Amino acid sequence: MTNKEKYRLLCNRESSLPLYSRDWWLDIVCGETQWDVLLVEEKERIIAALPIYTPHKGIISMPFYTQTMGPWFAPEPKDAKYTRTLGKHQAICKEFTEELKKYPHFLQNFNYLITDWLPFYWEGYKQTTRYTYLLKDIRDEKTLWDNMSPNIRRNITKAREKQGITVKRGISVNDFLSIQALTFERQQLSVPKGEEVLKELISVCKQRGQGDLWGAYDTEGNLHAVAFIAWQDSSAYYIAGGGDPELRSSGAHSLVLWEGIRFTAQFTTLFDFEGSMIPGVERFFREFGAIQTPFFTITRGKLSLLYKVWLKLKRWR
Repeated sequence: MTNKEKYRLLCNRESSLPLYSRDWWLDIVCGETQWDVLLVEEKERIIAALPIYTPHKGIISMPFYTQTMGPWFAPEPKDAKYTRTLGKHQAICKEFTEELKKYPHFLQNFNYLITDWLPFYWEGYKQTTRYTYLLKDIRDEKTLWDNMSPNIRRNITKAREKQGITVKRGISVNDFLSIQALTFERQQLSVPKGEEVLKELISVCKQRGQGDLWGAYDTEGNLHAVAFIAWQDSSAYYIAGGGDPELRSSGAHSLVLWEGIRFTAQFTTLFDFEGSMIPGVERFFREFGAIQTPFFTITRGKLSLLYKVWLKLKRWR
């Protein structure tokens, strides 16, 4: 049995694997033939995995619409000692870096739960700190509302009560993409390949009951803002979204996200905005009351053109 076959079986039974590292997600964003996985096993049990996207020979990079990848470690017993767990994880990462020597270029964003990148540092990798924003305990709606900035609360109230905007779930892909196209145009971006990936992600997430599209419409049927949110038990994720540049003052973008957060609270207690290094977007996420949370970009070799495209793709949100 190949590593990928073993990993698919693991994905079917292991709930702690992040959404972005699940086999069905990787099949879409990478293509079934352009991803693989490194495994560490102990007594025929997988104790760690590192999925990798290889768009070209010798290159490991990040696929579209995928915030993080990085190592996954099997959950330890609750009474496990920290020092033992840390040492074990470092030894596992040493095995990974040995296998990765055949790839001249490596670039991955590690999940924010990975706080120790020392084994990669020791092997000559470099690290850049990035940030996501997390809303915790999203089932406590009153606390969420109270923790928002006055500006976000005003925008939500204005959109709903003064602009007469209503949010609909399950909007068409074409409606969603029409707003995305306007946003790409404003940002002077065009990523048709990324759009095809996005279409398939939306379709599969809907089929699996793990994602949907939201749209904010005014009384005349104009679509002001959209959001694509995916989820699993451990977290919901703001994958993509945007607003009509001509209608940005309506407050609809705040409202559509608020309604998406409220809906996903039935599936999880955590909402991940995915973050941004762009000042305006960072401020928007922060003002929802979300907690700034660092994650690591780990690299070896020159920054790839693919990653630069991935960064541009995220700028439109």
